[in-house]
Amino acid sequence: MSLRLRVDWRRGLALAVAAVITLTAIQTFSDDPEIALIIGEPWEDMRQRSSAAIDPAIPGHFWGRLPGSDARLRFLDPKYGFVTPLARFFSVSFNSDESVSSVRMSPQIEPLLLDHTLKVVLDLQEQWHQGGWTPIRLQDFPSFADTPQWRARLRDVNKGGSTYWRAEDKFQVMLVVNRFRDVKRPTEERYLITLQLASPWGRP
Repeated sequence: MSLRLRVDWRRGLALAVAAVITLTAIQTFSDDPEIALIIGEPWEDMRQRSSAAIDPAIPGHFWGRLPGSDARLRFLDPKYGFVTPLARFFSVSFNSDESVSSVRMSPQIEPLLLDHTLKVVLDLQEQWHQGGWTPIRLQDFPSFADTPQWRARLRDVNKGGSTYWRAEDKFQVMLVVNRFRDVKRPTEERYLITLQLASPWGRP
């Protein structure tokens, strides 16, 4: 076998291995349980579409349900959709007409270190930015950034941070980050992220 043939064979094998790894990663990601919804849609449509189990709505009541397992949120609006990491705390609320009204969740399965926390919130902000969401109330609630100033603020147990984004007059999200004392890791700086999604509320 010539040197050129050996190089081409090895290159082809490397590309094939890379393709298998990529497909495996995509399959693994897609296999994660998820709640796939649109604000305002019938609750039963959300239940039937989602791969994570969640109980039926209660007719005539305003209430909420928790998925039966860790799950990611897949928000399915064709323009403003986004996807979160897996969440352990995940609450979906319904209206008395059995429609989806809001989501409140922590897009994480454990308290995170600061670097990972920033990665999660910056990825969410980038999805919103790319999807046409607009940050609002910037004077009081600037968007998160990986800067020394933001890191110092988040490390302060009395401060933390919040940001608000709006999709025209259709949807609004609030993203909050706070320092958290993790009893399992008392010597580490850990953080909790809270995400709330609903129809717009408050001033723009």
